[in-house]
Amino acid sequence: MPQPPPIKIAFCITDLDPGGAERALVQLVTRLDRQRFDPHVICLSPAGDLTTTLESAGVPVTCLNVRRRWDISVVWRLYRELRKLRPQILQTFLFHANLAGRIAAWFARVPHVISGIRVAEQRRNSYLFLDRATEWMVEKHVCVSQGVCEHSRSSGRLSPAKLCVIPNGVDFERFSAAAPLDLSSWKIEPEDQVWVTVGRLDPQKGPWDLLTAVEQLHAKHPRLKLLWAGRGPLQADMQQWIDTHQLQNTIHLIGWQDNIPGLLRAARGFVLFSHWEGMPNVVLEALAAGLPVISTNVEGVAEIIDDRQTGWIVKAGDDFSDRWDAVLQDTENAARVALAGQQQVREHFSWDAMALRYMDLYQEISQAAERR
Repeated sequence: MPQPPPIKIAFCITDLDPGGAERALVQLVTRLDRQRFDPHVICLSPAGDLTTTLESAGVPVTCLNVRRRWDISVVWRLYRELRKLRPQILQTFLFHANLAGRIAAWFARVPHVISGIRVAEQRRNSYLFLDRATEWMVEKHVCVSQGVCEHSRSSGRLSPAKLCVIPNGVDFERFSAAAPLDLSSWKIEPEDQVWVTVGRLDPQKGPWDLLTAVEQLHAKHPRLKLLWAGRGPLQADMQQWIDTHQLQNTIHLIGWQDNIPGLLRAARGFVLFSHWEGMPNVVLEALAAGLPVISTNVEGVAEIIDDRQTGWIVKAGDDFSDRWDAVLQDTENAARVALAGQQQVREHFSWDAMALRYMDLYQEISQAAERR
């Protein structure tokens, strides 16, 4: 019996700069079975750093070069691209691509639209309203965690029948075997207790909670250092706070870093103080690197960490300093918990497993359409 032609899938994402959702898309698309699926990636923005990664893997990429998030001309550009490609399935990631994608797909008569919900958005109610208003155009919503799924059902009021969960993965060997980064450029000494966080300098990430916790711990743990990798709108305000509190030698805003695996492997621990998330990839990465992890109980974290067994979970907005102090003092227990967390990630979170679940979903949707 001849092999049926591969299912044509268009993947649409807001941009291809190196963020969590963008990296997840690359991991998914490059793992698809090309005998069963024919992928094409559409980026609403100009080409980003991950464009070359996809193209090097033989995945065609079209960038629509929209420079403003609310440029409605993107719907027309995307419609024309979909009419040219004629995919059987459109898979979108992130809010702007979700919204533009489903509208363009409806006009282009794409048979199946699947949206990707990557975060439990709590800052913009208009996002939830627009998601709900256009949900009739969507066949399935893939949530990155059970926490995001519950938020989409309760706060977003999306149809439970359309919601499903496919968690993120992590490239375990890339983080567990990375060579530690040289931290001397930030005046880090071998005796220092270096902890790391990674993310945008944005209110979502709880920056003032984190900076305050470091200030409270500094007197008791003078060798404690925090390296924050990332950029964002609060950078100037945060640096001013650091300078005002004379913590320039303790807290370092180190900007975006290409070598996150090396940075994590050079650290003693990892903290995440976010107020909301989806399923934070960086927690998986820190655990894979073998670090003790302290995180707020944001969406997805409780699905990764068993509190006090594979990491530590604290309620967002609570005082972190006591929990962090206990971890810093009991290094033997911290090492035991970190090892258990690393093993948990190795066994249960892989990009291959994530890709298989997406492929099963695409096959199921395609076969159901053939039966109708």
